Amino acid sequence: MRCVVLYLQSPCSCCALSCIHCQAVLDHLPPFVATGLVSYPMQSLVWKYRNKMSESSTQPSTLVIVPTYNEKENLPLLRKAIHDVVPHVHILVVDDNSPDGTGDLADEMAAEDERIHVLHRSGKLGLGTAYIAGFKFALEHNFDLVQQMDCDFSHRPEALPRFAEAIQEADVVLGSRWVKGGGTKNWPWYRKVISRGGSFYARTILGVSIRDLTGGFKLWRREVLESIDLDKVQSEGYSFQIEMSWRALQKGFKIKEIPILFVERELGHSKMNKKIVFEAIGMCWKLRLGRV
Repeated sequence: MRCVVLYLQSPCSCCALSCIHCQAVLDHLPPFVATGLVSYPMQSLVWKYRNKMSESSTQPSTLVIVPTYNEKENLPLLRKAIHDVVPHVHILVVDDNSPDGTGDLADEMAAEDERIHVLHRSGKLGLGTAYIAGFKFALEHNFDLVQQMDCDFSHRPEALPRFAEAIQEADVVLGSRWVKGGGTKNWPWYRKVISRGGSFYARTILGVSIRDLTGGFKLWRREVLESIDLDKVQSEGYSFQIEMSWRALQKGFKIKEIPILFVERELGHSKMNKKIVFEAIGMCWKLRLGRV
């Protein structure tokens, strides 16, 4: 709408909205533009501006953060799946110098699509620090909402609209495997025991009601991330999910759980290991005792 010059009639003959939208067009013109010349029909201008207002009000800017390490097979598939469902969102790939060339592929995708962004890191530095880097990027680039998402399709892209709907009534939306309607697919019994047991353990130690504290499929309002000192977050593995939710709750923010189906990855290899499990066990006590 830059450098458009138009008359403002009174009463307005182009719409029945008491000139609210017409006046809004004028308010957003550069101050040095004088009214008196009409570049386009008034109705066309008002319709275009109203359309723009509608888009911005119903679709806040959203950044999906996707940490990657050796996800060359999954990344292009995930990008397409996300944009098939929510074409307006931007995607930030945080790559830890993947040996399989995931970072190079992400650069190629970014060169072809302005909705794709890439952060390259020197090596495999951990899930937590990858998300912290992504959060800082989102805040620096003024995104309204920030979505965490795995690259291996364990977090299903078709669930993204439900997160966008739920965030209207919350500050953080957490995709939960352990609330009614949630669950897992293709998981061996011991993975279910570890996940359920870990969430129960963390919930008990910290005294909170969140059913899936280790869940990593989340949508954040930027205000929550701004309120948390991201440089003080210490966790690297899955305990990062616990720590971030705990810090949000301590700030008084509302976390809403919605059911998701968590599907075991089909391509690539899981990043789960014993170190991640023991870190989460110790982090719960550090949080409870105020040592972080």
